[in-house]
Amino acid sequence: MYDDSPREYDTEYTTAYNERTRRQVGYSHRRGAVTRFVVQLEYRHDEAWQPVVRYDHDPASKHGHDVTTEGLHLDVFRNGRKYRTDYIMPVGSADIGLDIAEAHLAENIQRFIRRFEQWHEIRNR
Repeated sequence: MYDDSPREYDTEYTTAYNERTRRQVGYSHRRGAVTRFVVQLEYRHDEAWQPVVRYDHDPASKHGHDVTTEGLHLDVFRNGRKYRTDYIMPVGSADIGLDIAEAHLAENIQRFIRRFEQWHEIRNR
């Protein structure tokens, strides 16, 4: 995942949407409950994978957030840096946060990709 991403997870997988976009998911659990997660949309631009948006829960990480005290958030990236943070759900469990993060990305993926392409002046290929 991206350079400032949290450390490795118990389970990690990548889903390619096309040759330019992919979703990366990682999560760890203890006794059946999610303890930390990341859901990240990436776009291949300038020969490198760049983050578009990221949802995460990792209370022990310097860069992570805690959905149990902060709620679920979405970090929006522009030019390789965090541009802003949007809040998606109120305080809740990490299990629910992971489900909502995946559903929110699925519902908004086209909008996120269009915005990234506009910001980076990428024309549809």
